[in-house]
Amino acid sequence: MQTYDELLAAVAAREGFEVRDPATGEVLGYAPDRTAEDLSRAVSAARVAQPGWEALGHEERSRLLRVAADAVEGASAALAELISREQGKPLNGPGSRFEAGGVAAWLRAAADIPLEPEQVGESAVLRYRAVGVVGAIGPWNWPALIACWQLAGALRMGNTVVVKPSEYTPLSVLALGEIVGRVLPEGVLTVLSGGRELGAAVVAEPGFGKLMFTGSTRTGRAIVAASAGNLPRLTLELGGNDPGIVLPDADPAAIAEDLFWGAFINTGQTCAALKRLYVHESLHDEVVEALRAVVERTPMGPGVEEGSLLGPLTTREQFGIVDTLVEKAKAAGARIVVGGEPDRDAPGNFYPATLVTGVAGDAGLVVEEQFGPALPILPYRDLDDAIRQANALDTGLGASVWSADVERAKGVAGRIEAGTVWINKHGTVHPMVPFGGVKGSGYGLEFGQEGLKAVAVPQIITT
Repeated sequence: MQTYDELLAAVAAREGFEVRDPATGEVLGYAPDRTAEDLSRAVSAARVAQPGWEALGHEERSRLLRVAADAVEGASAALAELISREQGKPLNGPGSRFEAGGVAAWLRAAADIPLEPEQVGESAVLRYRAVGVVGAIGPWNWPALIACWQLAGALRMGNTVVVKPSEYTPLSVLALGEIVGRVLPEGVLTVLSGGRELGAAVVAEPGFGKLMFTGSTRTGRAIVAASAGNLPRLTLELGGNDPGIVLPDADPAAIAEDLFWGAFINTGQTCAALKRLYVHESLHDEVVEALRAVVERTPMGPGVEEGSLLGPLTTREQFGIVDTLVEKAKAAGARIVVGGEPDRDAPGNFYPATLVTGVAGDAGLVVEEQFGPALPILPYRDLDDAIRQANALDTGLGASVWSADVERAKGVAGRIEAGTVWINKHGTVHPMVPFGGVKGSGYGLEFGQEGLKAVAVPQIITT
């Protein structure tokens, strides 16, 4: 059983760039600052290793992924603590222990999903082969889990993988690479930490047959443009500003807890979190009060403290974005139901869970992705108007509909422009269920059979 200190020592560098604890501001450790030359060497090694890895076949690669999942479980306590100290999410609830467990679950799912050749017509067979070398750039909000989403399916399909984690949370992903890499052949999986220059080098690298990116829409657009000369296949899971619509037959008390976690999981730092809530005017006040009660009983504190269920924002920059949007809403006459008054001089990046009403539909807090613990709640009278507002933005990652009548909710869901629409829940993902966005939230699918196909190339064999 690997300890936290052992895991940190295995991946931290004596020099490089600082990684800080967002709860205290203290330096947690240093991550190696890799260069474009380091990337070139890693891609060369991955290209050498790839044919042999693919030649092992699905059965053997799947076996090794299951061994890797066992290894992650053996180090899960240490990995969870590292995630908490580096990213900020609490150990408990849907926090870092949940994230570490999700890594093992997604590795196993990638190993277990069947993908057989498909008969097409009378004389053709469609099968999927490895792309070659996959490059992945990950975010800081769910660093280890999203890195696993990127690498697990790619490895299963016979690709080798080079991962560049966010410079804010590199240690968690380096640790994942260390744990999983122990059971894989040399060159099959490489994690390189670095800053924006390394990220730009990944996008420009001609040795990648596939690029995967999770992050902002702005950066996603830049990746499309910068990678065009090499024509790699792309999977882009970009920003979301997910709407939720509460229908007039919903029960506020019954849905409040799920609404809360749909919005405030990981302190709101989730691409597919609920970020704007439209509530029928007949229920508006009841929903607001039910949510207030959940906010007030949910403790916030450093992630490594067992009592915490909400943690700090990961970066000071994100703290500033949330703070600015809420202050602008206040200045425009919005009402702060709870929260909205951070201690800006205290250590760490703690912003209190905040509910905002009386906010205009075109306010920054509504139309911009706040990516933090501030939820605007807007009343509506006409359902068609609520759907229009839900669809008005250039994002389409997720959405949700809340109703006692599931069939009615499904009808509303079918009119919402989003890759996933949840009924009476929000933001839940499953390794067997495909996930991806539309519009400015990107394209390409992850998870399930469709996710495996997305990290492979189709080949038709005709007789």
